[in-house]
Amino acid sequence: VQLQASGGGLVQAGGSLRLSCAASGANFRINTMGWYRQAPGKQRELVATTTIGYGTNYADSVKGRFTISRDNAKNTVYLQMNSLKPEDTAVYYCNAAGRWGKGTQVTVSS
Repeated sequence: VQLQASGGGLVQAGGSLRLSCAASGANFRINTMGWYRQAPGKQRELVATTTIGYGTNYADSVKGRFTISRDNAKNTVYLQMNSLKPEDTAVYYCNAAGRWGKGTQVTVSS
């Protein structure tokens, strides 16, 4: 399974970005897909996950601002990020089927 993430960039505080992560090479259903982030000097942390038959889970810091969704037919997971804050600046990684995608940089300027 390979994960290809896209959608990062530079945005001003209060702005929005949408991340996408497509999983290829999976001939099985991927139950849980998620996003994590790592800011400079900090540990990687969970942002949001989505699990088939269970639902979604969010870090407290992003609840109400970020929305995770998925397209099962495309094995793709999305992260809609609204009302971005400078503290959201980090490298964002998608995770699925025990694999990590290459990170995508999100930078929020104040």
